[in-house]
Amino acid sequence: MATSKVIENPELRFSALLVRAASLPGVRIDREAYLRQALARFCSEDEIRRAIDETPAAAGIPLEVLDRAADDSIRYETAKASALSAAAGIPGLLFLPATVPADVAQYFGHMLRIAQKLAYLYSWPDLFSGDSDDLDDATKGVLTLFIGVMFGTQSANAAVGKVAGMMSKQVAKKLPQKALTQGVIYPIVKKVAGYLGAQMTKQTFAKSVSKAIPVVGAVVSGGLTLATYLPMAKRLKKHLSSLELTKPTHRTADVEVEEVDEPLTSDHAERYVADGAVVDLESPRSS
Repeated sequence: MATSKVIENPELRFSALLVRAASLPGVRIDREAYLRQALARFCSEDEIRRAIDETPAAAGIPLEVLDRAADDSIRYETAKASALSAAAGIPGLLFLPATVPADVAQYFGHMLRIAQKLAYLYSWPDLFSGDSDDLDDATKGVLTLFIGVMFGTQSANAAVGKVAGMMSKQVAKKLPQKALTQGVIYPIVKKVAGYLGAQMTKQTFAKSVSKAIPVVGAVVSGGLTLATYLPMAKRLKKHLSSLELTKPTHRTADVEVEEVDEPLTSDHAERYVADGAVVDLESPRSS
């Protein structure tokens, strides 16, 4: 009965997929190693070291340089996601029940990879810095919002901006735990997760159709990934690059972010979504 409820509840369905995707090999990005590799062509060793110790913004790295590094990462991840999606499309109708869930988890795994890379370039803190392999609730919340931005949900845009504003004001190196797990941002995280869970059904159906014909299915599956992944990654890049965190105003400190605004209630979140803040995937709004 519990399993059935998870399947029927879009929010829980997405949460389960997020946890599964984050546990796949190679999904979690080492922040220090990535920043060193991504900035090596553009920055001095001193700039790279400060970007790692603090943030790229605190290191004074121009936004134009970060944008170029972000574009390089988007091209790499898009090509990799498309190639692996095409390979997963080859088995065809006979192996459809096995390949579709794996392909969807893999697809979201690549979304998490580019989300982390873009977050680190645009001065967000290390999302997987703890010793535990489990996702903490704050990290799960911010990743949900990042994917929501990629899907074109305006409520996720607003919530990510709110989180970035909290961190920028207090020059912190940690996510605002309270806001993401029980306070001002939490109702929006829940609504975005529910929306994404509903979209998963459409994603799975589209991939199922593409895999019905073996060889053609491989081409269609890879093309579907290319056609959706690239604009989604660019949407997240555009939004993160526009936030206050990218401005080199203060040195960061290892402090908790305090929540100072009045929390949004679940009713507020309901009205926000109903007013069109969460848009349908077929007609996404750019951030």
